Amino acid sequence: MNDRTAGPLTIDGRPIGADAEVYVIAELSANHNQDFDHAVELIRMAKQAGADAVKLQTYTPDTLTIRSERECFRIEGGTLWDGRTLYDLYADAQMPWSWQPRLKAVADELGITCFSSAFDATSVDFLEEMGMPAHKIASFELVDLPLIERVARTGKPLLLSTGMATLAEIEEAVQTARQAGATQIGLLKCTSAYPAPAEEMNLRTIPHLAEAFGVPVGLSDHTMGTAAAVAAVALGACLVEKHVCLSRDEGGPDSPFSATPDELRRLIEDVRNVRRAIGGVQYGTSPKENASRVFRRSLFVVADMEAGEPFGPKNVRSIRPGHGLPPKYLTEVLGRCAAADITRGTPLTWRLVGEPQLSDES
Repeated sequence: MNDRTAGPLTIDGRPIGADAEVYVIAELSANHNQDFDHAVELIRMAKQAGADAVKLQTYTPDTLTIRSERECFRIEGGTLWDGRTLYDLYADAQMPWSWQPRLKAVADELGITCFSSAFDATSVDFLEEMGMPAHKIASFELVDLPLIERVARTGKPLLLSTGMATLAEIEEAVQTARQAGATQIGLLKCTSAYPAPAEEMNLRTIPHLAEAFGVPVGLSDHTMGTAAAVAAVALGACLVEKHVCLSRDEGGPDSPFSATPDELRRLIEDVRNVRRAIGGVQYGTSPKENASRVFRRSLFVVADMEAGEPFGPKNVRSIRPGHGLPPKYLTEVLGRCAAADITRGTPLTWRLVGEPQLSDES
């Protein structure tokens, strides 16, 4: 599965990988509530919180499904949207396509990357006309290989979300993208439940995906809070996508599991601090530890001594600070004599250690 010929992943000039800061995507999804100014405020909030990108979704109810009241088109199963038809839900949730070039212009002006999820060939063409710097395939579309092939042919960086997918389905999607010319691919571990329970996240899949496919792997996070994102980065995630809202009280289709401005800010701070804390394998003193070395233990004379007096437990001890001989030499020092008068509180050095005490028989 692993194809090491794949190139590095860079979106809009920003590298994404193990040696870069965690890339954070603020997913607007349906939380615009059909209000253009509200969508603009979401983009401003994402920028202020420190996100690298905002992501849109480009579909209409007719590009996703058909209008039907038949049972198979009705949502059931304990979701936030039970009882609704797919068509009605997507009609409420869609972002008008006429907004999207204007929203990208807002993002460009603010200095935050904007791209989108494509859901059919018409949306791919539309996003290409807009000059989007990357594309995403949502989890539910991962099995739509013709769509993946169409997006891959753009040559743009491609993120594939893997919710519900078997390993074989992910391999099929990645191979389809590569065969169609995609050289910059990222995978997003995802649990397609809204909200997703912590016990179903299975974040250990992240390093397995990275090893299996040789691409940057991240998390598309539908859990509440920041714990899953932090743990994902600790396990090697290079990017995190989080749904965002201005307030969970605003009543959008996705707001119950979306991050508020304060939560997004905290998530970004936490995941980036975790990435810095992971670092690499390192032993010995770090730069910030250099000032603490002096507080290690060492051998000190703890009682006034005269020249020729033997060292013993009453006059030499291992204590802090670390200006004297290392404590490992204590047994070698004991029984030897002071080479000069020594004042209490003097760090012990070999210059102060004389010959062993002579026995009476000698």
